[in-house]
Amino acid sequence: MSETATLSSKFQISIPKAIRTAQHWEAGLTFAFIPKGTGVLLVPVPKRDALKGLARGAVATDYRDRADRF
Repeated sequence: MSETATLSSKFQISIPKAIRTAQHWEAGLTFAFIPKGTGVLLVPVPKRDALKGLARGAVATDYRDRADRF
């Protein structure tokens, strides 16, 4: 899918309908902008309820720490 949008004089961009529909994005959704090389990733920020149970069963022992890296 290759859609384009233009930055307005108020620095706003409208996300094309095809993209919004395909991603199931609705008004009021919060996004994070992540710089990546010469571009930017636009990532929706999940609601807290959506994260519930994500790490169920995870064990906090025997994990790699920054001290383990070379």
